[in-house]
Amino acid sequence: MEAAVYNSKGEDTGKKISLSDDIFGIEPNEHAIYLDVKQYLANQRQGTHKAKERGENAHSTRKLKKQKGTGGARAGSIKSPVFVGGGTIFGPRPRDYSFKLNKKVKQLARKSALAAKAKANSVSILENFTLEAPRTKSYIEFLNGFQALDTKTLLILPDVDSNVVLSSRNLQKAKVTTVENVNTYDLMHADRLLIAEGALSKLESLLQ
Repeated sequence: MEAAVYNSKGEDTGKKISLSDDIFGIEPNEHAIYLDVKQYLANQRQGTHKAKERGENAHSTRKLKKQKGTGGARAGSIKSPVFVGGGTIFGPRPRDYSFKLNKKVKQLARKSALAAKAKANSVSILENFTLEAPRTKSYIEFLNGFQALDTKTLLILPDVDSNVVLSSRNLQKAKVTTVENVNTYDLMHADRLLIAEGALSKLESLLQ
């Protein structure tokens, strides 16, 4: 599988680059993608939710009324969940939502996400580039070159480039990441993938 290489202005350089069929040419495994995205989102949850149960409510412990003779049901405590302000029945407790996922499944998920984007013609390869200074306007011009300003984009760089990261930070639909930090959620969330040449070789060696 071959792809055209573009410069930072979105112009075709005339060069072609070979994309690994073991990554971009496979049949996407939707279940692996689902599991990896589910784990990513689960790991974002703090799990600090808590509701007070009847033993934690700061109410009186006296018996509300006598046991018999009132004609109503027995009531021993105002903390009972049947009363307003009483404890919560089976309320949320602090918990850890994270779960284990095998490395091979996560690797398959990332490869499947890349293959799905390639299948949808949503992957563009560009020459390695940088910005002289962190300016949002410069990154807007870069995205305009690819006609992707109003599109959710993910730019994958070989290494951290603070100028590029800072330039994109104020744009809600733009995200910049490095090969080491690529995850399935970001790949699937983006409508357009922009991959730098240097990042492509690193990505392929990482996922082989």
